[in-house]
Amino acid sequence: MVNKVHIIDVTNRDGVQTSRILLPKLAKTMLNVYLDEMGIFQSEVGFPTLKHEVGYINANLKLFEKGVMKTIHLEGWCRAVVEDIELSFKNCPNIKHLNISASTSDMLIRGKFSGRKTFDDVVRSMVEAVKSARAHGAETVGVNAEDASRTEVGKLEDFILAGKEAGADRFRYCDTLGTEDPISIYENIKLLSERTRFPIEMHCHNDLGMAEAISIAGARAALECGTDTYINTTINGYGERAGNADLVSILLAIKFSSYFKDRAFISDNVNLKISWKLAKYASYAFNLPIAINQPGVGANAFAHESGIHADGALKDRRNYELYDPEDVGRGEPDLLQSGRVITTGAYGGIKGFRHVYDNLGVYFATDDEARDVLELVQYANLHTQKPLTDDELRFIASNPEEVREILRVWL
Repeated sequence: MVNKVHIIDVTNRDGVQTSRILLPKLAKTMLNVYLDEMGIFQSEVGFPTLKHEVGYINANLKLFEKGVMKTIHLEGWCRAVVEDIELSFKNCPNIKHLNISASTSDMLIRGKFSGRKTFDDVVRSMVEAVKSARAHGAETVGVNAEDASRTEVGKLEDFILAGKEAGADRFRYCDTLGTEDPISIYENIKLLSERTRFPIEMHCHNDLGMAEAISIAGARAALECGTDTYINTTINGYGERAGNADLVSILLAIKFSSYFKDRAFISDNVNLKISWKLAKYASYAFNLPIAINQPGVGANAFAHESGIHADGALKDRRNYELYDPEDVGRGEPDLLQSGRVITTGAYGGIKGFRHVYDNLGVYFATDDEARDVLELVQYANLHTQKPLTDDELRFIASNPEEVREILRVWL
């Protein structure tokens, strides 16, 4: 049997922690919808312990139940303490997937707990949290070692085996400061995989510009030891400080890099053609540009200027292109119309609103029926503080009750 690489996208948890940005709950929901369409295994939706996340998370769980999202796991994140587990299930009773996080390095244990906790205390708390999550009905539980790359390997082994015995499903190796290199993480993951025979997630930050490389190297080590593995990504590499491993770059590496390309390691359900739409929407929602040299989706990803390269690409694109624009869905329509356009939003009226929806192929029987959705569109426009995309408008019309819950402010 061939072991698999599964993608867990953490844009809606780690990506939204990017300094100086905010992401509306409607946009977070659309990212989950697109990630599901792409065939991504799991989305880390956010924090079920935070009051302002509760409506959005519960609404997304309902959207999954009604089939708007079909296969993706919607997973919450919290600390590996029983109090957080209980609050998560109190706030979001139907959540089925959790990743719970504990600081494991001596540096963080000293720096965060000031002598109040030891490594053994951290392990005991994690074990109790795993058991509590299982008792509350969690279907999968991942245990995260924050700052794993600065934690002694022997301690990580103890942490993993304790989580495994308690009922966890996998271990998240967090290179929290991006200190790893491809060789060091390969050696660490190989050792841990051999000793524990437990699935390992790669959670890598980009402080040294190697987030994708170390993610792939760690995944290879786990696969060579005969276990499934998981890679954490964010869309366009957004995230704290220098960001996280970029989703599209990771998918391209698994599909086209020398080691992975001839091995069916990634799920057949992953649709790389969604890349362009997803990257553009995330850039629009975050109000952050896509880097010009971003693999697959950057403006220059398929651009050629030097004489030798241009001549070679014109003769045969394989001379200087590893994959095609069509592979990543390049050529999708723009998010917003240009030229003469009637829009609808916070101050739109019923005539303009119905004109916009008619053009989208969404029709209302009466003005009263249309006004119910118009009111939601007005609030959604205030919520996002930017023009709504066609997909957002369709989503609102198709899922009005869930959108009300997503837009609700809890005080």
